[in-house]
Amino acid sequence: MRFFDMLSLIIDNLGRRKGRVALTAIGVVIGTASVVILVSLASGLQKSATSQLWGVNDLSRIDVSPNYGDMPMEVKAVPAGGGGGGGGSSASNQKLLTPTAISEIAAIPGVKAAVARDWFPGGAELRVGKLVNWPSIMGVDTTDLAVFDYNMESGVTTLERGTAILGGYAARGFMDPNMRPGQEEPTQPDLLGQQVRLVLTKWDATGTPVTKTVNLRIVGIIQENRSESDYMMYVRMDEMTAWSEWVQGKRINRNKDGFNSLVVRAESPDQTIEIADQINAMGFYASTPQEMVESINSVFIIMQLVFGGVGAIALLVAAIGIANTMAMAILERTREIGLMKAIGATNRNVLSIFLGEAAGIGFIGGVGGVALGWGGGAVLNVVLSNYMVSQGNTVSTQMTYTPLWLPLFALVFATLVGLLSGLYPSLRAATLVPVTALKYE
Repeated sequence: MRFFDMLSLIIDNLGRRKGRVALTAIGVVIGTASVVILVSLASGLQKSATSQLWGVNDLSRIDVSPNYGDMPMEVKAVPAGGGGGGGGSSASNQKLLTPTAISEIAAIPGVKAAVARDWFPGGAELRVGKLVNWPSIMGVDTTDLAVFDYNMESGVTTLERGTAILGGYAARGFMDPNMRPGQEEPTQPDLLGQQVRLVLTKWDATGTPVTKTVNLRIVGIIQENRSESDYMMYVRMDEMTAWSEWVQGKRINRNKDGFNSLVVRAESPDQTIEIADQINAMGFYASTPQEMVESINSVFIIMQLVFGGVGAIALLVAAIGIANTMAMAILERTREIGLMKAIGATNRNVLSIFLGEAAGIGFIGGVGGVALGWGGGAVLNVVLSNYMVSQGNTVSTQMTYTPLWLPLFALVFATLVGLLSGLYPSLRAATLVPVTALKYE
């Protein structure tokens, strides 16, 4: 029997019992739709979580800290406050971020940039007229912050001597120290291109504060991105080093004391984990937001498997219905099977016909289930979006996301379930003795 003849016969047989086929396929529709909706829900939550992380954190970024080995805790605490100090202390297993070490890290394949950073170890107060602000002061060993891929609210990313770049929150966090209760909040100044005063403070041996005023011009303001840059004032490393030497009262030797931290940028987020592992193997401490994303992805993959398993239970119930339908069909068509064999049909032909009918029921249910699941996911997204808008939230939220592979997988899986469900009834039909089948009433 030719393939297309067999296919035509299968379609005709299914068409003769439209009601029974439709009722049996409904079970497959429900099971397939459950798989599609539940897995789409887990995929949507995963995509929403990772996309929000991408907005908050640069997934190609690696933060590197020095390894101070077995140095005493009071010695370790010095670099955390800034100033690049190790106090001249040493440890046999320490790894400092010296210029040589930074060059070795920058030479790792896949590293786009490696920028040393240093915090100001004293007090700092930013003044504009009567208004005061207290940003965190950070020196960066680069003349262009474009290496960090910050979105600029205004201005430029290049740093020259006597200039600074402010984070979005730091540019709008000015207060009037003389403001009285009930008085209106002061209007935030427009800092771009303006000259500001940075008052640096250190304390002498008696605890008396000593101040130093530095004039800076604000050349850029970074757009708020819910990260550390929101609260920072970035200056050139040579200026930060001079200020730190003033606070500590000694010269800083970077080849001996190193830098506080290092920011490494990978050429691609896919390379971040591998580069971080290599940096850790060199003896430093490297961390990246990509590690968090991978952990979240692992959780959501497990969630997809669990949700898919729940939907698969509904398909299992539908499989029992297909098996029952096919068994009843064989009883009703026993004489037809005998007649087919009498005119030359082989056991393989009969087996193929009934397996095709069972797979056809699974395929019909799979198509309906995929359509229902996809449509249901779209409705959930619309309902959630309208709800979020009604709550005043303008951030786009997607509850479900249907990857391309999911409908294809669900359709193939539903067809396979139908095929396996009809295997036993089909074997019974194929092994019927023609004479016995023709005598069946």
